[in-house]
Formats: sequence, C-alpha cells, structure tokens
Amino acid sequence: MSLGVQRAAASAPRRDVPSVARSGLVDRTQIGAFPLLADLPSAELDALAETMTEVGVDAGVQVVTLDDYGTAVYFIEQGEADVRTDGGEETQALGPGDSFGEIALLLTGLRTATVVARTPMRLLSLSGHDFERIRARVPELERSLREVGLERARQ
Repeated sequence: MSLGVQRAAASAPRRDVPSVARSGLVDRTQIGAFPLLADLPSAELDALAETMTEVGVDAGVQVVTLDDYGTAVYFIEQGEADVRTDGGEETQALGPGDSFGEIALLLTGLRTATVVARTPMRLLSLSGHDFERIRARVPELERSLREVGLERARQ
C-alpha cells in the first residue's frame, strides 16, 4: 500500500501519517533479514510474524515527527530515509536493515527526531498496541530494542 495523494509542489516534506494495511502475515524470513532481529529465538520470530504489518511510504513523507507520540517501531525493508533534528538538519541516513521508533515506544513515549522518506519505502511495522499484547512473549526483542534506543538516546 502506498501513501499520500499527489506529491506536494513544495519542497518541504509532507506530513502524512503512514497508513497501515495488513497484507497477511509477515513472513519470518522477512523479519530474520534484519540484523537486530536475526538472532531472536524462534518463538519470538513467530510472535512478530503474527503481529507485524507491511507499510508502504511515498518519497517525501514524514514517517515520524519530532515530539509526536510514538505509536510504532519501524524496520526498513526497502528504501532510504533521512533523520532530522529539531532544527531540521539531517543527522543520519537510514536504509534497508535499519530501524527507528524504538526510543518512543520503549523509553520516552515521544519521538526524538523526524524521519523523512528520501525514496519510496517498504517498512515492517510493530505497533505499540501489538507490542504490548506480545510483550511477555518477546523478552529478547524488548532487550535488543531497549539497547538500541539507549545507545541512540545518548548520541
């Protein structure tokens, strides 16, 4: 599923909320392709496969926005994105295999940066609601996401 209507004429990123459409179960091999998730126990991969969704995002869309309430963590399957700070300057580029959104989901509740799709993207998304539902079954995932979030928060 793709987001947005026609590309806005302005060069500023569009602030669209990614629409999530379940496209059936996400395959375990898709999840296992992410370095952060590859070594999770089989039971945790199964739990993720049952709850994650694929999200399509058009180039130029703000996937998450600084200081917004975080409702999901995202894993980039395809495409590239820019991470922008409070002043709008790009601080990091993200691509396939990267993730974002864990700080808000696990640590602060609020987004600590804006992420803008540089190219069309395909993401795997784990909503906060679904994470809470499976949290007891995915302790290694929670530990891994928390470690990444704490490391990023220190930067």
